[in-house]
Amino acid sequence: MLKIENLHATVGDTEILKGLSLTLNAGEIHAIMGPNGAGKSTLAYALGGRPGYEVTAGSATFDGQDLLALDPHERAAAGIFLGFQYPVEIPGVSNLQFLRESLNAQRLARGEEALNGAEFIKLAKEKAALLKMDMDMLKRAVNVGFSGGEKKRNEMVQMGILDPKLAILDETDSGLDIDALRTVGNGINSIMRKPDKAVLLITHYQRLLDEVKPDFVHVLANGRIVKTGGPELALQLENEGYEAIAEAA
Repeated sequence: MLKIENLHATVGDTEILKGLSLTLNAGEIHAIMGPNGAGKSTLAYALGGRPGYEVTAGSATFDGQDLLALDPHERAAAGIFLGFQYPVEIPGVSNLQFLRESLNAQRLARGEEALNGAEFIKLAKEKAALLKMDMDMLKRAVNVGFSGGEKKRNEMVQMGILDPKLAILDETDSGLDIDALRTVGNGINSIMRKPDKAVLLITHYQRLLDEVKPDFVHVLANGRIVKTGGPELALQLENEGYEAIAEAA
């Protein structure tokens, strides 16, 4: 589904990704772990097409097409969802309106019919219930006045409604208490653990992986993947930290 080969990317004048290669197949969940400054968020933003993150070498294909040749909205329409470490607030725009416009824009880009108001509300209620979010919160402005945990839960509702093929989630566990972490983990499993979907999950901590249970864990250090293993690798990192593994690599 996603194939990254020898990817180099810069932010400003600084090279952050330095030859990163990674392959995700449909039906798989991959976790990316690594120290601060290793390039985890840069990888997410480069794949999402965020301005300011320039790919200088290498390639990334998604479902066989050149991902890097697509504009951000085209990547979204192709089925990529990017979850932010710090979801932004959009004053004056209701969640429901924002999500309906986003979903219908993607549906139209794929040649599908737009959902009418009743159809969309039914879908929104279903996905909000999955994440234990009150529908009243979806009537509020996007993320305005939300706690950190509420923003992350709201983002998972967005993911459920948009129903992507590939979810790239940048530290979704940041700011979550134990109950919210379990709810978000269950949401990821319910929405994305399917044979035709995949997840690239960026995290610092083992605790989210206890809920999601990835198929593969990768250690990213100095702009490259330096070690790959199963869920046991996350436990090793929890006990030993990154330094020994990075130095050995």
